[in-house]
Amino acid sequence: MHSGKRFGALEFAIWTRRSIYVLAILAAIPTTLYYCGWKFVSFPWQPIAIMGTAVAFIVGFKNNASYSRLWEARQIYGSIINNSRSFGYILRDSLSEKDPAKVKEMFLRHYAWLTALRFQLREPRAWENMNTVQFDEYSKKYDIPERLSKLDDELRNYLSDDELQYILSKKNRATQLTAMQSRELTEAYANGKINDFQWTQINQQLIKFTDDQGKAERIKNFPYPRNFSSITTYLLLLFIVFVPFGLLKEFDKLGEGTLLEGFTIWFNIPFSLLVTWCFHTLDSVGEASVNPFEGSPNDVPITQISRTIEIDMRDMLDESDLPSAITPKNNIVL
Repeated sequence: MHSGKRFGALEFAIWTRRSIYVLAILAAIPTTLYYCGWKFVSFPWQPIAIMGTAVAFIVGFKNNASYSRLWEARQIYGSIINNSRSFGYILRDSLSEKDPAKVKEMFLRHYAWLTALRFQLREPRAWENMNTVQFDEYSKKYDIPERLSKLDDELRNYLSDDELQYILSKKNRATQLTAMQSRELTEAYANGKINDFQWTQINQQLIKFTDDQGKAERIKNFPYPRNFSSITTYLLLLFIVFVPFGLLKEFDKLGEGTLLEGFTIWFNIPFSLLVTWCFHTLDSVGEASVNPFEGSPNDVPITQISRTIEIDMRDMLDESDLPSAITPKNNIVL
């Protein structure tokens, strides 16, 4: 997540510089041909303007859908924060007097669940954008914690050796950690350490964690529909190619009767570049937000949130050696 006031203008220009080069070349080719006497390459601008309206609608639709996915992802992790705090104090107040060691063990297992979940959500998918040159280059400005460490090393901080080996043998580690919590809770209930009401309350929190995990996995594993994504790309490409051809006559007529007559045609390059850059960059912004867990600077900071939850829950147990909070690097926090 970008934690500054805004992306800088230079930062934005560098991020989109490759598209600027391509768009400038696409504008320069028809302009040069027209100046050299190939007047027939000019197209009427009206059909292109109609196409631009359609492109604006579909790019706007895509960006709206991208923001909805991002905002839902943030709501999911907001729910995980609240549910984790509730789980912590309910478990502590229900079981601390009879079995403080089990409370500590279940707290540690919850930190392990948060860790396993964020590692699962950072796993790459074929439709994500972090492997493209534009996004990969920008990612060098910050660190993605899940790419700098291994899951088994992280889980070793919270689980016993036997539990660690058991969890690493499973496909969905986060799910199995919640299942282990449920089993521990059932044993405590069977041994009379908690009553019916306490068991129900704590078990409801585990169910909420399962719901939150499922919602996050739904966003992670279901991409923005490929049919909408593909048609947006194709229409945008057609619009970008045709814009410079549609503005040729307009800029050529601009200088009639003035000292610039015959030279205003070259204005077609910067103005076509500006128009096409706006549309292309709007589409790129949507692409930057459509997969909210992949690790881009526009994603939900699930690592920071997980660390915040761990600090809060350790504080509930009056621990003094709290882990440090995760701070932004170059205004980026993940």
